[in-house]
Amino acid sequence: MKNKKNNWLSRACALLLPLLLLAGTALAQAPAIADQPEMADALRASGKIYVVVLVIVIIVSGLLLYLVRLDRKVSRLEREIDR
Repeated sequence: MKNKKNNWLSRACALLLPLLLLAGTALAQAPAIADQPEMADALRASGKIYVVVLVIVIIVSGLLLYLVRLDRKVSRLEREIDR
C-alpha cells in the first residue's frame, strides 16, 4: 500500500509541476500595454503584491495539506478493509 501512495504522489507532482511552470512562463511573456500600468505593477508599487502571493501560497498549501490528510485516511480505511 505504501508504494501506491508514493506512486500517486509522484504522479501528481510530475503532472502539476510542469503545468505550473508553463503557466508561469506564459504569464511572464504576456504583452504589456504601454499606456496603462498593469495590475501587478500597481500592486507591486504599493506593496500589496506580497499579500496576494501570500494568500495564494496559503490556499495552495491548505489544499495540498487537505489532499495528503485525505489520502492518509483513505489508505488507513483500505488497510482496515483488507484485514
